[in-house]
Amino acid sequence: MQPFDLWSFSSSFNSSIYWFLCVILLVTSSSCESVIKLTGNMTFPAVFAFGDSIVDQGNNNGIKTVVKCNFPPYGQDFEGGIPTGRFGNGKTPPDLIGTYTYTHFYTYYFISRNAQVLGIRDLIPAYLDPNLKAEDLPTGVSFASGASGYDPQTPQIVSVISLSDQLEQFKEYIGKLKGAVGEERTNHILSNGLHLVVAGTDDLANTYFTIGIRRKQYDIPSYADLVVASASTFIQELYSLGARRIAVFGVPPIGCLPSQRTLAGGLVRACSEEHNQAAQLLNAKLSSEIDSLAKRLTQSRVVYIDIYNPLLHLIQYPQNYGFEISDKGCCGTGNIEVSILCNKYSGTCPDNSKYIFWDSYHPTEKTYKVLVDQILQKYINYFQ
Repeated sequence: MQPFDLWSFSSSFNSSIYWFLCVILLVTSSSCESVIKLTGNMTFPAVFAFGDSIVDQGNNNGIKTVVKCNFPPYGQDFEGGIPTGRFGNGKTPPDLIGTYTYTHFYTYYFISRNAQVLGIRDLIPAYLDPNLKAEDLPTGVSFASGASGYDPQTPQIVSVISLSDQLEQFKEYIGKLKGAVGEERTNHILSNGLHLVVAGTDDLANTYFTIGIRRKQYDIPSYADLVVASASTFIQELYSLGARRIAVFGVPPIGCLPSQRTLAGGLVRACSEEHNQAAQLLNAKLSSEIDSLAKRLTQSRVVYIDIYNPLLHLIQYPQNYGFEISDKGCCGTGNIEVSILCNKYSGTCPDNSKYIFWDSYHPTEKTYKVLVDQILQKYINYFQ
């Protein structure tokens, strides 16, 4: 089935069918909290992703790097239980946001995990997916690469795709999209699509703290300045290529990631306050820079997304969200396994729905769903 083309269809959608679909979506959705009211007639015809493993949909599969996850138990809860290169047990934020945002009619977004009843794409593919077809291009792709970051040193350490190379791929994508749908619609897709930028975690957690190659050159404030300057340059280049709706995610509480607890949390594996304070400082500087860019880049909606506080609250109060374990991942011991260390010999927990983290670095699909719901509720109207 071809993806349903809301972009061309919505203008002729009559009100009787509109309300009929309202009923269908509300009935099939898991909750009556499925509607987010908007004040304008806004649509996201596509979702794009840039950055690191949180939004890597499988781009690392085809490159020479040890940072891969296209093998079990990754993808355990994905469609068919197939490992796709997504760093988790199931769907990731681009998939979840893509499902949600394609179901917009008039002044409402229907947040439905059953949006596929309308034939709408609910998975965002990797740009380097060898099975990617021309008809997949208009609804967006991910250019992200696991273990990448704003700091140019970060992707070099493990031979993954840098953000500058992700921009080059985006340029290539734009050329292909123009060939598929024409220049006018391409411009519409680029300017109205939602561009997710998720990076910075590997810069701090790996390049600065764990490997430490930048720690010899910079203190934390000056390194944060370097990262923010690189982020600002990337966002401006993305804007120059036609992106207008850009969601820039802050850094999570990296000191509370299971791997960082193990490496820096002492015998009791407590959250590392040094790591978390560095994340907070970086986020403060990044948020300020995003506010400045939003004022300078005309007709843009560049929005800083706070992920630090929502995830920290989940970790501190897991029972409030239906979780039980917040200091370990589900894979292996849960203390250190990630990527190639989380494999078919590692074993997994009996019930990953009780875990906030899938491996020692990445959240479970259930956690992503909680965070995505919160993010959409808080920020969706900022993109009008």
